[in-house]
Amino acid sequence: MAAVGVGGSTAATGPGAVSAGALEPGSATAAHRRLKYISLAVLVVQNASLILSIRYARTLPGDRFFATTAVVMAEVLKGVTCLLLLFAQKRGNVKHLALFLHEAVLVQYVDTLKLAVPSLIYTLQNNLQYVAISNLPAATFQVTYQLKILTTALFSVLMLNRSLSRLQWASLLLLFTGVAIVQAQQAGGGGPRPLDQNPGAGLAAVVASCLSSGFAGVYFEKILKGSSGSVWLRNLQLGLFGTALGLVGLWWAEGTAVARRGFFFGYTPAVWGVVLNQAFGGLLVAVVVKYADNILKGFATSLSIVLSTVASIRLFGFHLDPLFALGAGLVIGAVYLYSLPRGAVQAITSASASASGPCIHQQPPGQPPPPQLSSRGDLITEPFLPKLLTKVKGS
Repeated sequence: MAAVGVGGSTAATGPGAVSAGALEPGSATAAHRRLKYISLAVLVVQNASLILSIRYARTLPGDRFFATTAVVMAEVLKGVTCLLLLFAQKRGNVKHLALFLHEAVLVQYVDTLKLAVPSLIYTLQNNLQYVAISNLPAATFQVTYQLKILTTALFSVLMLNRSLSRLQWASLLLLFTGVAIVQAQQAGGGGPRPLDQNPGAGLAAVVASCLSSGFAGVYFEKILKGSSGSVWLRNLQLGLFGTALGLVGLWWAEGTAVARRGFFFGYTPAVWGVVLNQAFGGLLVAVVVKYADNILKGFATSLSIVLSTVASIRLFGFHLDPLFALGAGLVIGAVYLYSLPRGAVQAITSASASASGPCIHQQPPGQPPPPQLSSRGDLITEPFLPKLLTKVKGS
C-alpha cells in the first residue's frame, strides 16, 4: 500500500528541514542538493528493488509462499512502525498516546472511515502486483506499470476537473504507445518463458492494478481535501484497514490452503526481504520524497526502468530486443515530459509557437494544478493528503 507522504507532521519533517534555517545560504543550498541526490538514490533503489525482489521470490524453485500473507504482514509491520513512531512523538507516555488515538481514530470516526475505501483498493492493488510480477518479466512489468500515470491523470481530469497541457496529453499518448510496443514484444514471445507463467493474466493484473491505483489516489485526495493529521497517524489508519481487509482477502482466496499449510508456509529470507521492503520502503520514500522535485521523481522512475531491465538480464536471463528497447525508451521519455513543471512546458511550447501560432497553456482561474509525479512514478495525488502538500510547498 502506498504510504502517506510527509509534510503535515512537525516531528516527521526530517533533519534537513529543521536545520536549514540555521545554516548559511551556501551551506543550505549544498545540504539541499545532497538531500536531493539522496532522495534520488532512495527512490530508484526502492522502486527497482521491490519489483526485482518480488520477481526473485516468486520464481525461486521450491514451495511458493502465499502472496496474501505477505500483503498482510507488510501492513502489520507498517502499522506497528507507525504506532511506535507516534509513541515516540508522545515522549513514551502511554496515556497521552491512548488519548490521542482515541480522539483521532474513534471520536473522529468519520475521517477514519474515509480511509476504508482507498485502503481496500490499495490492498487489492498490492495483491494484483504479486499476480502481475509472477507472470511477467520484471522489466516488462516495470514499463507496463507506468500506465498508472495515465489512469491517475484521466481520473484527475474527470473527478477533480483538472487540466493538462498539450505536452502532457502528448506524453500520455507517448506513454500508451510505448507500453503497447512492449506488450506486443511480450506477446510475440520475447525470449524463453517458464511454463507456469501466464502473460495474459499478468497483463490483466497490471492493468487492473493501474486502474485501481489511479482511482484510489484521486479518490483519496477528493475525500480528504482539507483534512489534517500526522503522517504516521494516517499510515496507521491505512495499516489497520489494510490488515483487516488483507485478512479477508486471504480467507477468501487462500484460506483453506493457509489453514492447512500455515501462515508462513514457503517463507524464506528472500520473502522476508520482500515483506520488509514493502513495509518500510514506502515509509522511507514518504520521508525523502519531499526533497525531490518533479523532474527528479521522473528521472528516478526512468532510472528504475533501466536498472530493472539490466538486473533482469543478469538475474533472470531477460532477452532485450530492439522492440522492447523502443517501447521502454518511449515510456522513459513520456515520464520525463510529463514530469516537467508548468514553466518548462510553456517554454517548450512557446519555442514552437512561431510555426503554428501562439498556444496558451496557463492554468485556468480557480482550477487546481495538474497531477504530478510522486516517488515511484505515481502521481503525487496517490499517497499524499492535500493539506500536507500545501504545508510542504510553503515550508
